[in-house]
Amino acid sequence: MEESFYVTTPIYYVNGVPHIGHAYTTVGADVLARFNRLMGRTVFFLTGTDEHGQKVEEAARKVGRQPKELADLLCEKFKDLWVKLNISNDAFIRTTDLQHVQIVRDIMQRLYEKGEIEKRKYSGWYCTHDERFWTEKEIVEGNCPECRRPVEQIEEENYFFFMSRYQDRLIDYIKNNPTFILPESRRNEILGFLNNNRLEDLCISRPKSRVTWGITLPFDENFVTYVWFDALLNYYSATKYLAADGEESWWPVTHHIVGKDIITTHAVFWPTMLMALDMPLPRNIFAHGWWTSGGRKMSKSFGNVVDPFDIVQTYGADAVRYFLFREVPFGLDGDFSVDAITARINSSLANDLGNLVNRTFTMVKKYFGLVIPKSFSVEPELKALSEGILEKMDVNLKVLSYHRALDAIWELVTYLNKYIDVHKPWSLAKDEQDREKLSSIMYNLMEGLRFLSLYLYPFIPDAMGRLYSCLTGGEVWLVSIKSAAKWGGLNSDSVFSEIGQLFPRIEKTDIKEKRGKVEEPSKEQENVISPDSLPDNLIDIEEFGKVELKTAKVLFAEKVKGSSKLLRIEVECGQKRQIVAGIGKHYKPEELIGKTVVIVANLKPAKLMGVESQGMVLAASEADTLTLLTVDREIGHGVRVK
Repeated sequence: MEESFYVTTPIYYVNGVPHIGHAYTTVGADVLARFNRLMGRTVFFLTGTDEHGQKVEEAARKVGRQPKELADLLCEKFKDLWVKLNISNDAFIRTTDLQHVQIVRDIMQRLYEKGEIEKRKYSGWYCTHDERFWTEKEIVEGNCPECRRPVEQIEEENYFFFMSRYQDRLIDYIKNNPTFILPESRRNEILGFLNNNRLEDLCISRPKSRVTWGITLPFDENFVTYVWFDALLNYYSATKYLAADGEESWWPVTHHIVGKDIITTHAVFWPTMLMALDMPLPRNIFAHGWWTSGGRKMSKSFGNVVDPFDIVQTYGADAVRYFLFREVPFGLDGDFSVDAITARINSSLANDLGNLVNRTFTMVKKYFGLVIPKSFSVEPELKALSEGILEKMDVNLKVLSYHRALDAIWELVTYLNKYIDVHKPWSLAKDEQDREKLSSIMYNLMEGLRFLSLYLYPFIPDAMGRLYSCLTGGEVWLVSIKSAAKWGGLNSDSVFSEIGQLFPRIEKTDIKEKRGKVEEPSKEQENVISPDSLPDNLIDIEEFGKVELKTAKVLFAEKVKGSSKLLRIEVECGQKRQIVAGIGKHYKPEELIGKTVVIVANLKPAKLMGVESQGMVLAASEADTLTLLTVDREIGHGVRVK
């Protein structure tokens, strides 16, 4: 076994139901946990709920419940979502756990006895929503600088942690440990804050006259612990009573994964608390971006909140997990829409990966039955590519660069799809003399799929678990990937199982059936006629005669700026004209030049993404494949198709 690997999510506040941001953070931690287990590392993956504080108390009052009763209900919502998203957490902590409460009280007593805490009268601006005090300098036009809600002036006695003592030490630590805070933009943000502001002492209590729902201070029964001081200690307390091997085996944390809105509490409050306790600091704190909707931060008031239960029900857990980490680099903000997730599923999962698996299994079954064919020769380039991905994944996932890890895996997906097109197994199958060559090619494809099942398992565990099992009969989560990621691991002459369609294409009708509603189409969608849609109504010959189909030679093609699927094509059809076609997911511009295609020549011009289209290119679509209609022999341009 290698070194231990300890990853955490924040503990989620139970004043509301889970949202897409909670899912994003937790899936990110799950990917790391699953990968590191495959790497042979001992893993502790912690998530949970933060259940004390004024906001929970007020939320419970509004619905006529006790705070613990509300916490119990909402805690189950989070647990249900983790099951639906296939989250493999090792423990789930609640700050109302009796063990956690006692550990917090013990630590508070230690700090108090060390002289790190003192009682003093304080007057300041208080934000109830964030449960934080702010100075006059920090508030913005009478509002909280974080949530922009009004603050109120409060004067009262409280207990303070001497956080100011650790400002210089924390600055030095961040400077000397470049990966302590990631991404770099967040590191610079925290350093800028520390270098340009005097760090205040932290108010770590609330009087029971104002807040009762919290952990009572061990040295003063009239106060409860500030919710953040209670919450941050969960990362340590969990190792004391939820981890099998005790805190010595797990501390310090390998990765704290948090949203960028709580970077200050994790990168300033938490490290100074640990310094005061003479404990090692986390190896890394990573603050990711937000998911927006329609370009705006998700908010109930905007009506643009995405329900994670809804999207999992609609698209499936694997597809949602893949989308979240393929769409934008972890750390940046991303915009969520039905169009975006549908396009990503159809292009990457259905077209690239799903079609590859389906074609390969179908051909092997057709040519060799349900038996893995023999390999008579090794393809050096394919072997090197397949085996080399593991190191790239390990390097990139250590810094939570999920998109680069997926880029490396997708090089193999692309290679295998091209491998089929280049070697054309269906042609080799016609000649018995090519039997050994066909056998080697099909083995290589099946072996390539085995590698993909290993590498993609952390991201899409259900589908890749099934793929690995169909190929080998084993369980992928039991694999040691360092030994499994060697070429030739698939046993020839062994029997494999059929798998079916892993990722069917998503159509709007599918979304409507599963969700009962469909988002309004984008401007791009309103103008683009999908080549794989057919009208329900029938037409007669006279109506058909009005459609003018002509042959056209493609002279030039380029992508339409701002669109991932539209291409601007210049054609010669007796006259030169330009056509905008939604085929960019299936054809590169350079592939089209010189082809003779069939167009609708008498279609009224229309603007797509601001570019005028003077006709329509015809294409046929089946399952995951889209093919342009072309002519099978030399013919002039502008010839009428009859």
